[in-house]
Amino acid sequence: MQNERALEEFFKGERTGAPVECGAWETEEPSDTAEASDSDSGNGEQKSDREAKFRIDNFGAFNGIFNFHSEIQYLTIIGSVEGHTIEPPQDKTTRYENVIPQLVAVEENPNIKGLLIILNTMGGDVEAGLALAELITTLSKPTVSLVLGGGHSIGVPLATAADYSFIAESAAMTIHPIRLTGLVIGASPTYDYFHKMQDRVVDFIVRTSGAEKKSVLQLMNATDRMANDVGTILFGKEAVQAGIINEVGGLSSALRKLRDLIREREA
Repeated sequence: MQNERALEEFFKGERTGAPVECGAWETEEPSDTAEASDSDSGNGEQKSDREAKFRIDNFGAFNGIFNFHSEIQYLTIIGSVEGHTIEPPQDKTTRYENVIPQLVAVEENPNIKGLLIILNTMGGDVEAGLALAELITTLSKPTVSLVLGGGHSIGVPLATAADYSFIAESAAMTIHPIRLTGLVIGASPTYDYFHKMQDRVVDFIVRTSGAEKKSVLQLMNATDRMANDVGTILFGKEAVQAGIINEVGGLSSALRKLRDLIREREA
């Protein structure tokens, strides 16, 4: 909502000529001399450039910068996957209520032929992450995922949800048991709930990847892989060897594979 209000104020300032403060930059009120010397086309180009810069600074979007048509939709999942509780303002998050409409639009829009998911996430809310993963894996259009930096925790099923998955050679994925923050009731039903939640994640990974359930559980419950935690960190090729990711590769490989899947689907 804050970004939306900032955008509204930005365009309001463009119409009225009033100074507009937008994060780390602001647009100065043009002088009479500048207004007289600029042509209408020049003003339009400057306004377009300022609008593009504003969108990059505040939304991470590049609308209007690259003038090209693509039949591929790009989706980034970064930071922490935010669930029903709002994360601290200093944290970078991916909000499921923002991603769900985008996935529905990918399914509904006839101009979109495929989806590329780029992940650099530390994990986050289990149910929110699984909800997004289920939407991705049930899309009728081809999907490819690419893990850059990290695809940790709930980022693992988000990566395997695609039809085909890539991981950068330097990227990592952490598989660990389910965690719960806040008040925990020390009773057997609590631990039963933990096991059921963990089974949901493990079963999804097994269903959408080439990994076996026994192998995933061993990696998840390993006590000799990390010094101060339970679980396993897999780097690049190790994730492929474990059957979780299909291939080591980067952006060009992911786009090439997605276009191949699109052609196969349309054949």
